[in-house]
Formats: sequence, C-alpha cells, structure tokens
Amino acid sequence: MRLPATDHTSRPWRIHEIAGDFRLEDLWALPTPGGPDDLHHLVQQMADGKDGPDGGNPVGRFLFAVRWKLGALLGWDKPDSGVGGRVATLRDRLPDDLREGPRGPDLSTAPFTSVFQTHNEWAAEYANKTMHGVMHIGWVPDGNGGYRGQMAVLVKPNGRLGSLYMLGIKPFRYLGVYPALLRSIGREWRENTARRTACDPRGLVPGNGQTSDGKDLRSGDSSAGGEHS
Repeated sequence: MRLPATDHTSRPWRIHEIAGDFRLEDLWALPTPGGPDDLHHLVQQMADGKDGPDGGNPVGRFLFAVRWKLGALLGWDKPDSGVGGRVATLRDRLPDDLREGPRGPDLSTAPFTSVFQTHNEWAAEYANKTMHGVMHIGWVPDGNGGYRGQMAVLVKPNGRLGSLYMLGIKPFRYLGVYPALLRSIGREWRENTARRTACDPRGLVPGNGQTSDGKDLRSGDSSAGGEHS
C-alpha cells in the first residue's frame, strides 16, 4: 500500500539529518508484520535478496533488463558516476554516533551500499549518472499492537537528465516494479518468519516476546494474547 508523504516526513528519522537535499519519491507500507525488535530480520532479508529488485516477476525482470541495457549504451552506470565517484557517500555526512554504530549490510542483488542501521531504521544508497538515490526502511507501529516495515525512496536527480529520467520511469515503477517487489517481500517475510518460529523450541514469534499460542514470556503471563507474525 502506498502511504502519504507525512508518514515519512513527520517521523523523527535519523535520515532527515543527512538527506535534507533529497526529495521523497515514493513511500510504501511493507507486508512484514512483526514485533518491536524485528527490523534486523527485514534488513537481512532485503540484503540477501532471493528474488532481487524485480521481485522475481517476469515483467519486472524484463523492465530491469531493458534499464541495464540502456544504462550500458548511454554510460549511465559507469563506476565514476556512482557513489564515491560523481557523488560522495552519505556516510560522510553521518554524525559521530551513527558513523560509529552499525553500518548494515550491502545488497547482494542490487548496487546499493549501506549507510547506517539503528534499531528501527536502515538506509542504503545508490548513484549513477542520472541520480543519487536512497532506500530507507523504517520499522513502525502498525496501529494494531504490532509493527511493520515501511520503505521510502529518496532521490536527488542529476540536473535535467535526472529529472527526465525519473519522470520517464515512473509508470514502469508503479505498474511493473513495485507490485512485484512488495509481493516478493511479503512472501519471503512469511517464509522466513515461519522458519524462525519453527526453529525456536518455545515457538517464539520473533521479536514479539510471545509464544505461537499467545503466551507472553516477557511478563510471565501465560494467558496474554497478542499480535502474531
């Protein structure tokens, strides 16, 4: 589900401190129900990227293949146009506490490098000749007693070329990329959650402090119900 911009801009995310010159391009709720401490599971899932950025969808795979082919022909993705080349990494802007904290994993199936990771926030960046982009994953209350992820895409277009590029790919993102990606994230999350729960001898729902039958082990209350992943 696409979210209003205020669901990102109104939260006290640390990314605001270092990406004030980027604009919010997209914001999506992720189908990843869990407990308050589960962001690291989502980060690792996205870094491992079983299906990749195309979500394992043939249409998305075709669109990405076309994009990489155009990039090769037009020189959009040359190393000197990326992070550390045309643009400096956002890690250079980090305050001391974030620079000294966990950096987070890079993505294995997409050219994103991690910037920082906290208990409820992770950011990774990518740049080419057209733009400098950030994928920001926040972990937020879902309004029903649980938590879920939300994904913000922040961009800084490189002049007129970048603005035209972002405008040109917009229909493809909404029609072919995001729907498949969100389905893939949800599917992997359910599979991984079931695997983690099965491996825990007490049947814990990861990060929720509850057993699979609703018993709350944090309070010692054997009758408490709660959210399930």
